Amino acid sequence: MTIRTHAHARAGLVGNPSDGYFGKTISFSIRNFRAEVTLTESDHFEILPGPGDACHFGSVHEFLREQKLLGYYGGQRLVKSAIKCFHGYWQKKIKPLPDRKFTIGFETDIPRLVGLSGSSAIIVATLRAMMKFYDRQIPLNELPALTLSCEKDELGISAGLQDRVIQNYEGIVYMDFDKSLIDSRGYGEYIPLKPPVMPNLYVAYDPERAEISDVPHRNLRKLFDEGDKTVVGAMKKYRDLTDRGREALMKGDWDVLGEVMNENFDLRRTFMSIAAENLRMVEVARSIGASAKFAGSGGAICGLYRDEAHYEQLVKTLGETRCTILRPKIFES
Repeated sequence: MTIRTHAHARAGLVGNPSDGYFGKTISFSIRNFRAEVTLTESDHFEILPGPGDACHFGSVHEFLREQKLLGYYGGQRLVKSAIKCFHGYWQKKIKPLPDRKFTIGFETDIPRLVGLSGSSAIIVATLRAMMKFYDRQIPLNELPALTLSCEKDELGISAGLQDRVIQNYEGIVYMDFDKSLIDSRGYGEYIPLKPPVMPNLYVAYDPERAEISDVPHRNLRKLFDEGDKTVVGAMKKYRDLTDRGREALMKGDWDVLGEVMNENFDLRRTFMSIAAENLRMVEVARSIGASAKFAGSGGAICGLYRDEAHYEQLVKTLGETRCTILRPKIFES
């Protein structure tokens, strides 16, 4: 028996980073990239190394470049945490899993550490493989919290629910993380959206700008927990901003949606420091009339363009800053 599962990259359309702070967000899948897990029943249990897990290099300089771009952590720890959390979920249900052996590995082409949620994609794909292998389905609305637990509780990664919601639900999803919902049932309100007309969305990223995504979130969490007025106030503003974005998206009002996306980033700047090279990505895109905001934690941006000529202008102008630009595939064709 061989099982193959996958999960896609994602970008935040509006509302991020308020998902971990009882805010609202809208996110979309990027089907251009994915993490794929292969699980094969075997006579032993083995987790194969994946991208970023290599210990053999042609030179020290090659290792140093790899470390700069990808950090110290590979993907094996993500697979391990997903397997542990999956077993733990069924232990709590008093439905322990049978002792079956398998070999599991993964591949991914999601650009690493540029805020496109490559780590959680590996976990989502692993959980999907485990559900198929054991023929045990976890309710969809519970999967985002379980995915987050794999990272937050097992690995100490600071993160929120948004990425795990969109990667489990896919497409475009409106999310409300109201505190009363999270406290009472452990998950928010997740509503898939299908606009009558799709906006002209672009995503741009630069792998040279990679950084560990949970670093800026650690400081943000501390400020929020301490009741910092600027941070707490911003998270409330994101709720209104997301509702405005949803209305514009469903009406096809791209001028308003572009304004909302710009406001999203401008609000972020009031309580989080922005690296100069990341800020330049946004400024360059805006300088030629496109809207622009972070797709995630930094290293990638997303926004709206007007038409084909405008998109080609974006490709040229952002390309001069070393960025790769693409039009995201959001739904299955």
